[in-house]
Amino acid sequence: MNYQDDWDDEDEEEFDMAISQRTDELYRVPNHEADAEGVFEALVLPMRDLVVFPHMVSPIFVDSESALLTLQNAHEKNETVIGLTQKDPELDSPKADDFLPIGVEIAAGRLLSMPDGNSSSLVQGRRRVKVLQFTKLKPYLRARVQVIEEPTKADKQVQALMRSALNMFDRCVELNRSIPEEAHLFAMNIAEPGWLADMVATSISVSFEERQKLLLMPEPQKRLERVNQLLAEELDVLELEENIHNKVQSEVDKSQREFYLREQMKAIQTELGEGDVWTRDVNELRQKVEEAKLPEEARKTALKEIERLNQMPPMTPELGMIRTYIEWILDLPWSNFTEDNLDVENAAKILDRDHYGLQKAKDRILEYIAVRSLKPKKERQPILCFVGPPGTGKTSLGRSIAEALGRKFVRVSLGGVRDEAEIRGHRRTYIGALPGRIIQTMKRAGSANPLFMLDEIDKLGSDFRGDPSSAMLEVLDPEQNNAFSDHYLEIAFDLSKVMFVTTANSLGSIPDALLDRMEVIEFPGYIEEEKMAISDRYLIPRQMDENGMSDTNLRFSDTALQRIIREYTYEAGVRNLEREIGRMIRKSARLKAEKKDYPVIVTPNLVEKFLGPPQFLRTEAELRDEVGVATSLAWTESGGEIMSIEVAVLEGKGGLQMTGQIGDVMQESGQAALTYIKSRADLFGIDQEVFERMDIHVHMPEGAIPKDGPSAGITLASAILSALTGRPIYREVGMTGEITLRGRVLPIGGVREKVLAAHRAGLKVIILPQKNVKDLVDVPKRVRTDLKIVPVEHMDQVLEIAIDPEPVSPPPKPRRRPEDGGQATEE
Repeated sequence: MNYQDDWDDEDEEEFDMAISQRTDELYRVPNHEADAEGVFEALVLPMRDLVVFPHMVSPIFVDSESALLTLQNAHEKNETVIGLTQKDPELDSPKADDFLPIGVEIAAGRLLSMPDGNSSSLVQGRRRVKVLQFTKLKPYLRARVQVIEEPTKADKQVQALMRSALNMFDRCVELNRSIPEEAHLFAMNIAEPGWLADMVATSISVSFEERQKLLLMPEPQKRLERVNQLLAEELDVLELEENIHNKVQSEVDKSQREFYLREQMKAIQTELGEGDVWTRDVNELRQKVEEAKLPEEARKTALKEIERLNQMPPMTPELGMIRTYIEWILDLPWSNFTEDNLDVENAAKILDRDHYGLQKAKDRILEYIAVRSLKPKKERQPILCFVGPPGTGKTSLGRSIAEALGRKFVRVSLGGVRDEAEIRGHRRTYIGALPGRIIQTMKRAGSANPLFMLDEIDKLGSDFRGDPSSAMLEVLDPEQNNAFSDHYLEIAFDLSKVMFVTTANSLGSIPDALLDRMEVIEFPGYIEEEKMAISDRYLIPRQMDENGMSDTNLRFSDTALQRIIREYTYEAGVRNLEREIGRMIRKSARLKAEKKDYPVIVTPNLVEKFLGPPQFLRTEAELRDEVGVATSLAWTESGGEIMSIEVAVLEGKGGLQMTGQIGDVMQESGQAALTYIKSRADLFGIDQEVFERMDIHVHMPEGAIPKDGPSAGITLASAILSALTGRPIYREVGMTGEITLRGRVLPIGGVREKVLAAHRAGLKVIILPQKNVKDLVDVPKRVRTDLKIVPVEHMDQVLEIAIDPEPVSPPPKPRRRPEDGGQATEE
C-alpha cells in the first residue's frame, strides 16, 4: 500500500473500511476441491505484467475480453480461478504455450469500473498449482492443474534462512518509508517458510522477471535463499540512499528547507550520474561519440576524455580545453566520403570548358579517373605539383579537377609559413592550442576525400620554430599519410584518400626529399597564340559581364589583341592581359554610360588611344646581314625571346670581355666557344697572333636584364668567328644550343617558347640541337611549316648554315709594334 502525506485521519479511516469490506469478500470464496492427486479444473485468468503469490492480496486491472468473462463467470459461481502470468506481457492474444507452467489459484472480488473504461478487481492468492493441460481456449481459457504441496515445517537450515530474511527485512522496513511498520510484525508471525518468502518478495521492490523466477521455484528453501539475496541487494541500495540523505543532512541548515531539498536532489543526481545540466551535457557528448562512426582509437580516446570530464568539478578551468578537444574529434570527417564521378568524357568537358591548353595536366587527371573506373585492387591517390609562372591557371585548374571528380575543394596557402606548428598543430599543454592547418582544413572540407590544394609550397620558410617543409614530408607521402599525427589530436588521421595538389612558381627552393614525393607537372608560359585564344574564350566574356557590357556587340579584332599582348603586357600568364582588356572595356562602358558613341570593334589604333603609349617593345630580327652579330633564342618566364649577340675585335692583350649582365654559366659558354675557335684557327684561316694581341668584346643588349644559361653557346661561337673572319651572319637565322670544346652541340630546354619567339620575330631558319627534335611535338603545326628547322650535331654544321662563306670585310689583324723589329703601321 502507498500512503499519501496530505490525507487526513477521516480519509484514511474511510479507505481502510473499504479495503476491509473487499477483503472479507475474498475470504468467502472457497478453494476448488481437488481429487486424491490434487488435480482440479478451473477457469484461467491471464495476467500480463503481474505476479500474485499465495496468501497475498493484490489489485489487478482487466483489459481483455477473455479476462473479463473469466472474472464474471467466477464471481457468479463463487469459485476461484487460476492466475497464469504471460511470458511476454506485450502479447494481446496469448496461446497455451505463452504462459508460465506454474500459476496460483486466486480468489477474485467484485469488478469495479475505472475512469479509462477498464475494470479492476482485488484478488487473493491461495495455492501454487502446476498446469497439466488446457481444456478450453475460447471464449475463455480453462485448464486442469495440480496443487503443489509445500512443506510447512522447517529444519535448522531453513530456520536460519528465515531468521536471516526477517532481520534484513526489518532493516529494510526501517529504511524504506513505503513499507509500513506492520509488515515486519506480520512477517514475524508467519511460520511457513514458503509463505514468508512470498510475503517478503511482495513487499520489497523486485523486478517482474525476478518475481517470475520466484513463482517458478516450488521449493521453499530455494525461494528463501533467493529472497535473502534480493534483500541484501535492496538493503545496499537503501543504505546508500540513507548515506546520501545523511550527507546532505549534515551539509545544510535544518531551518532552510528549500536549500535542503535542492542539495538532496543534487546529491542523488551526483550519485546516479544524471539529472543536472552539466551531467546532461556530458551524457550528450557520450551519446554523440557512441553514434559517430569513429575509428576505434579515436573512440577510446574520446570516451576516456569524457570520463575525465565527468569526474571534474564544473568550474575547473581545464574543462573547456577537454571539451574543445572532444568536439574536434567529433567534428572531423573520419568516415564521411563523397562519391567520385568517374565519367572520363564528362571530366574532359569540364576541364576543357574552364581552361585552354594545359594538356599534360589534363591528361594526367583523365588517366587517374580512367584507372579509378577500372576498380584497381589497390588505389593510391596522386600527389601532383603544378609548377609554372604566376597567372598560368594552376589554382583554378585545381578547382576544375575537384568539380570534374565531384569532390569538395579546399585550399591552404603556405606562403610565408615558418612555424612547424602551423602544419602539425600545438600540443594540448599550451593554452589556446589548436590543430594544424591540415586538420583544420579537413574539418572545413567535411569529407575524408576532398581535393586538397597546397598553394605556394615553394614559399615555405624555416626558422628557430622549426621547418614546415619537413612536416609536409609525412602529409605528402602515400606510405605514411594514412596515419597522419597532429600534435594536438595525437590520434592517427587517415589522409590517404585525399587528392593533394600543390603549386609552385619554381622548384629551386623545394627540398629534394619533399620534391621526390610529388609528381611534377610543368605549366609553361602561354604563347601569343594561346593568349589570344584564352582572351576570346574566357577573358573578354568575363570582363564584359563584370563591366556591364554583356548586352553589347563589342568585340576585339585579332590585331588589337596582338598589340595588347605584345606592347602592353610582358608575362607568362594572362593576369595583366585581363587587366588591360578590362581597362579597354571600362573605357567603352564609360562612353556608353555618358550616352556617347562607343566603339563596337576594338582596333589597334583604339588600343593606343585607350591604353596610352606602348609599355614594352619586342625585339625584332636584324634588318641586314652583319659581321659579328648573331641572333640567339632565349627562354624567359614570360615566354620566348630573340636576343642579339654583338662581338667586336679590337687591339688589346688577347682577353675576352663579356658585358650585358651575363651570368657565370653564360660566361663559361663564351670561354668554351673561344677555345673551340682557337683549336681550329688554322682551318678557319685565323692567325694565332690575333688571339694574343686582340681583345674580343661580347655584348648582349638590354643590359638591365640578367642573362644566364648554356644555350647561347653556338650563337656565341658563330658571332666570334664572324667577327674574326669578316664573314657576315645571315639575319634570318636564329640558333640555340650548348657547345663543347670539341664543337659538339648539346640539347637545351624551352624549345617550344624559343621557336615561337623566332616565328613572331620574323626569322626564317632555326638551328636546333639534334636531340631537341623530339621537343618540336609541342610546337604548333603552322609554325613548323613556316619555319625551316635544321637539327645539328656539330658546330661545323652550324657555320655552314649561319655564316656567309665569303667575307665582306677584311679580318682584323694586330698592329706591328716597334719592339717587334718593324715600323708600326695602321690598317
